[in-house]
Amino acid sequence: MKKGQSMFEVVVALAIMTLILVALVSLAGISIRNSTFSKNRTSSTRINQETMEWLRGERDSGWAAFSQKALSGTWCLPALSWAQAQIGTCGTDSGAYIPGELFRREVVFSSVSATNIEVLVRVYWTDSQGQHETRATTNLTNWKNQ
Repeated sequence: MKKGQSMFEVVVALAIMTLILVALVSLAGISIRNSTFSKNRTSSTRINQETMEWLRGERDSGWAAFSQKALSGTWCLPALSWAQAQIGTCGTDSGAYIPGELFRREVVFSSVSATNIEVLVRVYWTDSQGQHETRATTNLTNWKNQ
């Protein structure tokens, strides 16, 4: 009967342990990436909803002024304020990002009429996996004058 282990058995055991460790580290990395993506998607959805509520408030405070802004088409809204908004799509400069966040927010107005405006809110971000976005669309109407 032999005592001890051969060098071959030790190498095979180390290889198996290495494969198991690599698989565990890989799974942990995937789990962290998926968790981060889910957190970002939830945050962007919340920002989308806040933006829609703010736009409804702007509509309710004065349809004439609101519809004039809508005629400009696309707005970059780093904050929920027309004073800080820029006409056009958001660039990559730091002023286009929502303060303290990694998101950019665009509002696209289309089909502007005397009683109806179609609105698309787009919140997007970039991470190691590429660019992601959430969208929300609604029709805002001049309900006070109907």
